[in-house]
Amino acid sequence: MVTYKIEKTFLALLIIICALSSCQSYKNVPYYKDLDKSGIVTEKITNNTNYIIHTGDILGINITSRNPESAAVFNYNLARVNGNAYNTSPDNPVIGYRVDDSGNIHLPLAGDIKAAGLTTQQLTESMGKTLLTYLKDPVINIRIVNFKVYVYGDVARPNAYTITDEHPTVTQALTMAGDLNITGLRKKVLLIRTEDGERKYIPLDLTSKNLFQSPYFYLKNNDEIYVTPGRSKLTANGLPVLGIVISALSVIAIVLTRN
Repeated sequence: MVTYKIEKTFLALLIIICALSSCQSYKNVPYYKDLDKSGIVTEKITNNTNYIIHTGDILGINITSRNPESAAVFNYNLARVNGNAYNTSPDNPVIGYRVDDSGNIHLPLAGDIKAAGLTTQQLTESMGKTLLTYLKDPVINIRIVNFKVYVYGDVARPNAYTITDEHPTVTQALTMAGDLNITGLRKKVLLIRTEDGERKYIPLDLTSKNLFQSPYFYLKNNDEIYVTPGRSKLTANGLPVLGIVISALSVIAIVLTRN
């Protein structure tokens, strides 16, 4: 009778431990837990702003006109930046017009043109007026080709990622890094932003849909994203510790049943 009670108690403890382990692991994994997933949810986007060009940015500028030969002098060989939208290879440098410390880019014939502080659309309009002196009906396409973010911590592929999208997001960067590992803490993602001589440390919570309305959802050049690893990372998601506990309980049960 005593043996039966011990075995029953051991089994109950084992079930409780396994249940607690499973619940603890799963409840911290889903994203946007406060989002009603039973139907379509629509909300206005209020935090999306146009990218402002900064010093140090490299601009991929493609200029065409009715006379291709006249326009060719303004174009760099952009083969490397006109392919894939994303480039993660440090051995494949981007090519384009660099915004110098004075905030200008230097175009052949046209000379210095102010770029820093403008959006790509504003710069396109400004360049269009300037190039009318040299080209007939110029068509200008401008992209930021050295937009770089750093993703590290508890993610599948920590790396520096170059993006040519003008509106990259936190989720986009994390996807490029292969998403968070199962052990990464969704509620403790840190965005590190350096600008205007200051460094900001901004906590982000991936488990809440409020992330999409955050003013920090859209990234800036050279942003860093750090994913805090969970404690279970040290023990391969907690399984070795659980195995030790189960083994210890098994030994105790065997000893008690033999006495």
